[in-house]
Amino acid sequence: MFKKMTATITIVLTACLISASAYANHHGMKKDIVDVAAENGSFNTLVAAVKAAGLVETLKGQGPFTVFAPTDEAFAKLPEGTVEMLLKPENKDKLVAVLSYHVVPGKAMAADVVTIDNATTVLGQDVMVKLVDDKVMINDATVIAADVKASNGVIHVIDTVLLPK
Repeated sequence: MFKKMTATITIVLTACLISASAYANHHGMKKDIVDVAAENGSFNTLVAAVKAAGLVETLKGQGPFTVFAPTDEAFAKLPEGTVEMLLKPENKDKLVAVLSYHVVPGKAMAADVVTIDNATTVLGQDVMVKLVDDKVMINDATVIAADVKASNGVIHVIDTVLLPK
């Protein structure tokens, strides 16, 4: 179960690195969530977190995964020192929990997400899904780009880091 959670967390962090142009092809094949996120430039913090958590291989796995990927600006909104604290080796379990809370097993496109009230994350906790003023909200985060496709799932870019209970 820990391997599965680690893989899901890796996928979530990788997805955060993916841009809206994640549907790019490499040698005729779509890139995975990690590659899309890493090449985007807006998910440097997420990618660093996925690496620190040891989740890269998991998020490069078969999936499919749905990742709610916070941008670097979303991480910057956290209280000062939070990201640095999470990236320390002694806090790896906390980091994995945060990242796992951003990943949902399966591939949920925007059309699917707007039809549900909640989704169970890889962490085992639910995120709330609602439509507010024509914007999709995941807990208190706004989806700012949806349906960024990758070979092993889909990424929905969010403006706020989701924190588990």
